[in-house]
Amino acid sequence: MAKKEKSEYMIQAVSHALDLLEQFHHSDVDELGVTELSKRLRLHKNNVFRLLATLESRGYIEQNKVTENYRLGLKSLELGQTFIKKMGLLNQAKPVLENLVEHCNETAYLAIFKEGYIVYLDVVETHNTVRVVSRVGSRLPAYATAAGKVHLAFMSEEELEVILPERELPTFTPSTFGDREKLKEELAKVAEQGFAVDNEELDPGVRCVAAPIRDYTRRIIGSLSVSGPSIRFSDERLKDELMPLVVKAAEDLSTRLGYHKQ
Repeated sequence: MAKKEKSEYMIQAVSHALDLLEQFHHSDVDELGVTELSKRLRLHKNNVFRLLATLESRGYIEQNKVTENYRLGLKSLELGQTFIKKMGLLNQAKPVLENLVEHCNETAYLAIFKEGYIVYLDVVETHNTVRVVSRVGSRLPAYATAAGKVHLAFMSEEELEVILPERELPTFTPSTFGDREKLKEELAKVAEQGFAVDNEELDPGVRCVAAPIRDYTRRIIGSLSVSGPSIRFSDERLKDELMPLVVKAAEDLSTRLGYHKQ
């Protein structure tokens, strides 16, 4: 008896669902509507809607209530982050973090964004006696951290409305951006310059500088940062030494993950 090819075992509905998810990878926009997906997949709108409803119920797709279009959901992000971690984000980041600390002797972090928070995955600490307490595994509000602001800076207005629905945000220090509109002005600067600075916005006496990490799809998948006591993080040192080092380190790690500048 001849052995069947694996293609003969394919389930068409599953194949269509995967085709639908892949449209977001190949698209230049973050959101797609039912009509556009129907044209791309050459499927009837009713079939597309049923696929979307199924994927949405499992968290792989979510609908933007403002535009009524669809985008990838958190479950897709979680799968992507799992793949990245399994395939080497942590391994690839370690030597970059170590090299960063070797050059500036300040604590360096690797972080990812998750549901409005920054989660620190790894750290290489400074040799200085006075240092910032390690926060690996902690969930910190993205808008009050440099690592978080480099993620928020490249999000759409609709995404920010969901993540930061309130106009007034909880403050942690006198330097925290408690007004959402002022925060947006800060995020515009971050997007333009390609890095973010935390000027004692979460903890008094602590400053930080962070830059985004991109993968081969050009998406931001994490951030690299260095942090330390404000007494060592003068404006001059931030500008002349720390900012260039962090940006270069983030670019080096992005390159390791397949990112190429256009």
